[in-house]
Amino acid sequence: MDSPRFAIIAGLILAAAASRLLPHPPNFTPIGAVALFGGACLADRRLAFLVPLAAMFMSDLVLGLHRGMPVVYLCFALMACLGFRLRCHRRPLPVAAAAVAGALLFYLVTNFAVWSHGKLYPLTLDGLAACYVAAVPFLQNMLLGNLGYAALLYGGLALAERQFPTVREPQLALP
Repeated sequence: MDSPRFAIIAGLILAAAASRLLPHPPNFTPIGAVALFGGACLADRRLAFLVPLAAMFMSDLVLGLHRGMPVVYLCFALMACLGFRLRCHRRPLPVAAAAVAGALLFYLVTNFAVWSHGKLYPLTLDGLAACYVAAVPFLQNMLLGNLGYAALLYGGLALAERQFPTVREPQLALP
């Protein structure tokens, strides 16, 4: 954890997480990209879960706690799992696909949870459809946030690796 690589990754994550506290459109946040990036780049898998969830919790303490937190946090933990799948595939297309998949997962799961509580929408298929339709702008923002912040995080790490050889991931020697 004392390596320059860890310092760069941690700095990128902290900067992205702190930006959640800046004014932004609803759901246009860095947390999904942080979860993907942490899952793909942090050597310790526990940190890949802890970092985005801790960032989310700390910012929720400032922005406000809510009843939907367990479902939201579960979705970000699942996005870290998507990040694990990127460990050997950190190229633009797989990263973009994971960012889109993470946004869709978040949209489907959290809006199903909103509907299932039965307070905002009737517990019918029409109510479920209305819930999903009403959430499309939030999905669009999350897609843009995941894609934009993922580009910054992965691009920032690639730039640091190119400029500073000590930041590069150690290569395993072949027998």
